[in-house]
Amino acid sequence: MIEIEDVKKVYTMGAEKVHALRGVSLTVEDGAHMSIVGPSGSGKSTLMNVIGCLDSPTSGTYRLDGELVSEMGDDALATVRNRKIGFVFQTFNLLPRQSAVENVALPLLYAGTGRRERKERALAALSKVDLANRANHKPSELSGGQRQRVAIARALVNNPSILLADEPTGNLDQEVGREIIKLFEKLNADSGVTLVLVTHDRALASTAPRQVEIVDGHIVSDTGR
Repeated sequence: MIEIEDVKKVYTMGAEKVHALRGVSLTVEDGAHMSIVGPSGSGKSTLMNVIGCLDSPTSGTYRLDGELVSEMGDDALATVRNRKIGFVFQTFNLLPRQSAVENVALPLLYAGTGRRERKERALAALSKVDLANRANHKPSELSGGQRQRVAIARALVNNPSILLADEPTGNLDQEVGREIIKLFEKLNADSGVTLVLVTHDRALASTAPRQVEIVDGHIVSDTGR
């Protein structure tokens, strides 16, 4: 599913060059469940942005599901993102004035899906995260865990090949965080979506069968393959 070879990413900050990734190579099989762990500034977020087609590498190659995406332009990358990748963020990123079902349907709206189909698929995605009974509630009427479930449903609504979760329990208490991790595990097992969890938390990273550790732009360990 993911084939990254000798990827480097350099950011120019005024006169200074920041080497965020220093020749990273990584292969992830279809349907895998893995974590990327590392401290702040390690390069894990940059690696996630490359995997998620939010950013392009300075050099090296990246193939996603067989497609060479490392050389694509912005429009082509946006199409790949919408078609193949679901994102879950720490801050939920829900629109406050929209209901849960309307938030979940947003990627389908961008994809040009018709109104009736958008609603049907959004309700089906909410059912996958056990939240269909809250479809018409706005984010302010939901708990933190419920808001994260809405965000997960939104990430799933386009039936992505990859689910990228960036610190998905960071704004939740421990018990709710454990529920969210169990939900991810269930989705990975039931639907076969490739799950990549990005975190600085080693305990959270250890819930994945495979853990990749990145420090100073290098992969320093890869366990559980």
